Amino acid sequence: METFVQIVTILALVSVIIVLISQNRHPVSTLAWILILCLLPGLGLVLYYVFGTHKKKSRLVKDSRISERKDQVVAANENSIRRELPDGHSDIASLLWMTNKALPLGDNDIKVYTKFDDMFGDLLRDLAAARDHVHIEFYIFEDDEIGRRLGEALIALVQRGVEVRVIYDSAANLTRAKFYRWLRKNGVKVKAFMPVILPILSPTTNNRNHRKAVVIDGKVGYTGGMNIATRYSKGIRGGVWRDTHIRIAGPAAAEIQTSFLVDWEFCAKEYVNGSRYYPHIGRCGNAIAQIATSGPMDEWNVTMQGMMRMITQAKEYVYIESPYLIPTEPVLMALRNAALSGVDVRLIVPIQGDRGILVPLATRSYVEDVLVAGVKVYFYKKGYLHSKTLVADGTMATVGSTNLDVRSFEQNFEINAFIYDREVAQTLKEAFMKDIEDSVPVDIRRWEARSKWSRFKESFARLFSPVL
Repeated sequence: METFVQIVTILALVSVIIVLISQNRHPVSTLAWILILCLLPGLGLVLYYVFGTHKKKSRLVKDSRISERKDQVVAANENSIRRELPDGHSDIASLLWMTNKALPLGDNDIKVYTKFDDMFGDLLRDLAAARDHVHIEFYIFEDDEIGRRLGEALIALVQRGVEVRVIYDSAANLTRAKFYRWLRKNGVKVKAFMPVILPILSPTTNNRNHRKAVVIDGKVGYTGGMNIATRYSKGIRGGVWRDTHIRIAGPAAAEIQTSFLVDWEFCAKEYVNGSRYYPHIGRCGNAIAQIATSGPMDEWNVTMQGMMRMITQAKEYVYIESPYLIPTEPVLMALRNAALSGVDVRLIVPIQGDRGILVPLATRSYVEDVLVAGVKVYFYKKGYLHSKTLVADGTMATVGSTNLDVRSFEQNFEINAFIYDREVAQTLKEAFMKDIEDSVPVDIRRWEARSKWSRFKESFARLFSPVL
């Protein structure tokens, strides 16, 4: 029996190594996995199954299904599609179109939120005004005061005939089954994204639906960094929870709708489409926006590529807020090159983490890498910074669910609004400058003088960057 197990293990190792080599991954990644598999055969196979499987050739739904919904967006909003963008941003719009079929849509009114209570109050009012359908997707719904208030609002909608659908990430909500049973019992259509029973044995555990998206009657959409939890309102550890979210009234809400309906079809195996979900909206404001989605099954790393293009195109400044600084090599190079070329690159990250010690340590391991190139780094000290924004040159910004880390760029399902509007960019710049007042600048000389032990801990944490 022991010999049989050894033979099976060897055959499995050889098969996995052959697959690894044939996938043409980065040589460092391939060699690292081969080393793990050879040194720790049993554990290595489990780790590869959970964290290493390649999903690029898979699709959530058929491309034809996505195209059918895109056709609905065009039919309802053809006059709002912008073929040329102001301030020289047509190349970014083309990039997002070629990689994600993201339509640049004008005539939007976009409101920026930097406080959860403001966002949640508007969301509840918009929900109360819903007449046909409400689609909601969040990474986390806490079963707490805020979660229950939203749940009660959704149940009230169902009771007066509004169709309500909810998607939540399974791995992030394993302890909240009772909350979702309550919603289902009261008529809300609820589905988990990639259901996980035993997280450590599931190959989908590492691929999380990190998107935050709300669509009301196909006309109003919300997206950004905020989840549904009391800590977003009350803060943590005596400090505020600082985040950024946006409300979009206008044609771009239709693209948030497409993102949700594609995820819903994957989760529920239900094809939902039609003019009911894509009504003609008309002019609501002046802002132009593209809604871009990305995920491990996509051919391109869409949100990463869009953000990189913003960084490399900037002439004056790039201001970024992120809970984490664990970038891919291309993003790290883009940040360094921008700063070295004279662009004012500033980055705010939290001084402490919201979970565990590995993530903040890994973030700190990259601080010196950008400081030496001239990037200005600040540690937010007023509470916890969860905002995910990038604003450049006062003409363009992106707000969404994507962190500046490997997980968001390569493992998670994300959604971001790329906004071409001076007013929105100015609002985000002012919010950034206010956050700097609540942050501590990192002095490069003092940072370089930190202890060898601190450096080792940070470097060790950095090894786990792909799964943090």
